[in-house]
Amino acid sequence: MRAQQFSDLLKAQDRVAVSNITGREASAVCEVSQRYCSNIVGGWALGKGGQPLDVQGGEPIPVFASAEELMRSLPAEKLPNKIIVYSPPTAVYGEVKEIIEHGKDVVETLFIITEHVSIEVTAKIAQMCAQANIDVLGCNTLGMINAHDGVRVGAVGGDSPVESFRPGSVAIISNSGNMVNTMASYLQSAGLGTSYGLSTGKDVLILTPLKDILKLALADDRTKLIVLYIEPGGLYEKQAVEMLRQYDGVKPIIAYVTGEILQAANLSLGHAGAVVEGNETTAKYKKQLFDEYFGVEAFKPGKRYGKSHKTPELLKKGIRIQTLHHLPLAAAMLCDVLKIEKDFRPSKPATLNPWFLDYKGAGKHLPSDLLLHPGTVPEPFRSQIKLMLKETWGATPTRRSLRNASHASANDGRTTSIYGYPLENEMCRGSFAASLWLAWTGFQLDETEVNLFEKCLIASLSNGPGTISAQGAKLSTSAGNAPNTAMIATLACIGDTHGGNGRQAVKYLLRAFRDTDLQNPYDPNHGVDLAAIVTKEAQWFNQQRNAAKEAGADYERIPCLGHPVFRNDPVNYDPREQVIAATIKDRNGYNIFLEFYHLLARRIKEIGVARNVWAVNLDGAIACVVLAACWRALRDKTITVQRVGDIAFLIFALGRVGGAAGEFLDHQDFGTPMDMRIPVDECLALTRLKG
Repeated sequence: MRAQQFSDLLKAQDRVAVSNITGREASAVCEVSQRYCSNIVGGWALGKGGQPLDVQGGEPIPVFASAEELMRSLPAEKLPNKIIVYSPPTAVYGEVKEIIEHGKDVVETLFIITEHVSIEVTAKIAQMCAQANIDVLGCNTLGMINAHDGVRVGAVGGDSPVESFRPGSVAIISNSGNMVNTMASYLQSAGLGTSYGLSTGKDVLILTPLKDILKLALADDRTKLIVLYIEPGGLYEKQAVEMLRQYDGVKPIIAYVTGEILQAANLSLGHAGAVVEGNETTAKYKKQLFDEYFGVEAFKPGKRYGKSHKTPELLKKGIRIQTLHHLPLAAAMLCDVLKIEKDFRPSKPATLNPWFLDYKGAGKHLPSDLLLHPGTVPEPFRSQIKLMLKETWGATPTRRSLRNASHASANDGRTTSIYGYPLENEMCRGSFAASLWLAWTGFQLDETEVNLFEKCLIASLSNGPGTISAQGAKLSTSAGNAPNTAMIATLACIGDTHGGNGRQAVKYLLRAFRDTDLQNPYDPNHGVDLAAIVTKEAQWFNQQRNAAKEAGADYERIPCLGHPVFRNDPVNYDPREQVIAATIKDRNGYNIFLEFYHLLARRIKEIGVARNVWAVNLDGAIACVVLAACWRALRDKTITVQRVGDIAFLIFALGRVGGAAGEFLDHQDFGTPMDMRIPVDECLALTRLKG
């Protein structure tokens, strides 16, 4: 490890640069950091070069197109020696490689905020950084804070770092980033401030293990007490304790190991690395590990820890706490016994004030002495919660038992209704598509939208007898099943790969347009810089595709671009999508999402990623129609993103299952029993006969 002391990881003189700086999370965090410590010299983001990031009350942060451009453009005295990586998982490898290539002479430390980076990529990053003599923390770190120098990287400290982190003598090292903030706040009630707060991250592979960070804390003159927050998964704590047993400069440690109750209840802490693999990675084992190292039982708040000459010797290594709110009491006890001077006058004691209880029914799995009672919700949150409940589905919370209730349908003994609209009235309107949309969403479409919805259903009826869904119906029919069974077989053959692409396209489009203020997707004068979004997405796709190929990993495709049949012409079209596009044009209409897809297909060809212009397939057209129709409801928060994606999937599924009924009728009349069976001489055995 390059760092020899804690301040080598972060100090006041450090110059910080940020990848993907214009992203929603990165930009918000950087603005707070810049107001707190002004240590960010620049950042980079695809397609955003030359567009500075504004900082309220401070100097704008320069933004470059790439790490190479940043390193080339900044003067020598401003070249960054610390880098924060906010890039998507598939782009992290390429970013780190570029940082090392162009900044290895100045960069000392990388903080990789991104979570869920693959193990293969993480291992390669570790090797590259070791060869370049660059320390790397993460992946999935929240960052680090040096409270004495008043500097941070990442989001440690939230929006107000000075409130949680007063300079002091406690180093906090945590798997969870948010717990760094929580423990720092708790310690203030014991009169203790923070020297350093660091989130190691909790992906499967932690790039800087606990034992190496502990060595820095043990050698740090400002640090008198170390606090650890530990989750299940990994052998890092075992390695750390083995190191501590052989280390001369012992400092007291307070360890909090979480996850045992959740593990017993089959609930997850949520971090990718908090997965138990073997006995030595369980929370129970880690508790025993620290208890054996400390040589004392876990802290008990009611116990009197005497002041005999033996007590300091018993507690010099520290103690384990069983619940987080015991931290101030345990820290105060150690300071008293070991003669550690407090950093300041203790503040108001930290108390638990739980607003909501029984997360996912976990309460029934907790011991009675751990059950909590609901606290009082303080203002302004109390008013906001009341307003949220009032504005969400009237005065009724969105979640409730629906065993004998429904928003979608009703029957009072005389009239059946759909979202309050009598079924007889819908029959008189005479449009199955219009009434179906009402049943799925609770709101009605205009005439043009109904026409497009109906065309989507028709287009989904069939794509020939060789498709997976049609094969399901034919197989079921040849086995002698009833029509409903054949239709069920079709539905069973529809999934995320076949038919679910429309759902993925909805998510993709929402991500692409999330930073815009799009009001009306049907208005050609929408005011959105569509060309910039297209360029950004094309460059993102190119970058993550190249990075994944170089790393030997799979890359994320753009949903609904390309078709296995319509792919060999210079410009490819799915004829079904073309009918939908022509319908929009013929009615003097416009759909910004479909326009985006067409422009993106051409842009990907122009930058050399594809040899021809890919087709926008039917699933993509369905997603564009559905998202545009639901856009106002999404903005008004009267419909969920999940429902919009599910509707795109349901259109395909409903159309295809209707077509499957046709396959059933045809096969039943003209097929022969068992004619879908593959002859023995056409089947290949991939294993040898044994026995």
